[in-house]
Order: sequence, then structure tokens, then C-alpha cells
Amino acid sequence: MSQHYYSQQPEARHDRRSIETVLRGRSLRFVSDAGVFSKGDIDHGSRVLIEAMEIPDGAEVLDVGCGYGPIGISAALLAPKGHVTMIDINSRAVELAQENARHNGVSNVTVMESDKLSALAGRKYDVVLTNPPIRAGKSVVHEIFEQACDHLKEGGSLWIVIQKKQGAPSAVAKLESLFPVVEEVGKDKGYRIIRAQK
Repeated sequence: MSQHYYSQQPEARHDRRSIETVLRGRSLRFVSDAGVFSKGDIDHGSRVLIEAMEIPDGAEVLDVGCGYGPIGISAALLAPKGHVTMIDINSRAVELAQENARHNGVSNVTVMESDKLSALAGRKYDVVLTNPPIRAGKSVVHEIFEQACDHLKEGGSLWIVIQKKQGAPSAVAKLESLFPVVEEVGKDKGYRIIRAQK
């Protein structure tokens, strides 16, 4: 099987690069590398999610498939009294996310390696965020939705970004089978932001 970002140990040769960007009005710098999702720049879907997501201060937040960290780090900055747990199956992405949190002066995060949500037994969150790993396949994405539902507190919300052409209708149908409230709260250039509330 060819290597891609949904691999635990990417074998791609290192190609570290620095990304300077503005997210939610803050200037941030991220280090990226080969073998992780959207290594060249923060992908448009993640940007759309970051601009749309609502993070109450004090919230316990989970970022599933954090990559090198733009979504989770942005969430941590929006909720300085809260805490963000960032997980990814990709060990290189986890190391980068830890480094990027330090670079950007963000201390209210924990970054850990986890295959989907397997490392989080018994933990509950107010908000779960994900730009799901579409290339891993529909069954993996739908399993992330199921596990996210299990790890949300009552009244908590799951925020996802997904392109219509990459399975937004089936994703919404899956979410509607799990959550009492599912709504589209934003869209831009084919990307849909879906919020599911428990």
C-alpha cells in the first residue's frame, strides 16, 4: 500500500517547511513536513472550519486527526481557560503539532498519538472538531463520527468539514443516525461545515 498521511509512521523523506498565516485574526507560524496532511499550506477545508467553529471558553475540546495542529491550536487560543486534546494516528504529525503549540505559545493543549479515538477511553468533551481523513475511506470516517458521539458530553457538539464531492451527503446521513440535531452552519467553495449536537 502506498504511504499517505493516514499512516502511523510515514516513510517520506523529511521536507520541513514553515507556514506563516493568519487564523481567526491571529498571526501564527506552523512547521510542516512531508508525510503529513496538507504539508504545503493549511488546506482550505481546515481554514473554513477554523473560521466557523464556536469554542466556549473553558471548554474541553478534542481535535481528531490534528495533523500539524492548525485547528486544535486555533481552538486553544479561542478558549484560553479550556483545554484541547489533539490526536492523530501519524507520529510525525503529533511531533509537529507539539512543536507548533510551543512555537505559538499555546500551553493549554495535549497532543497524543491515537488510532481514531482509541487512546481516549472514558474521556468526555464539550466540543469535538475534525477535518476527517477522507483518504482513509468512508468506514474510518464514519467510525470517527461514532466514537466522537460516544466521547461527547450531553449537549456537546461535533464540528466537521467535508466537501460535497467527497461524501458530504453520506456523512450527513451517518451523523443524523447518531445525533438528534445535525445542521449545516457554513459553506465555502464546495466545503460544508456540519455541526451535530448531542
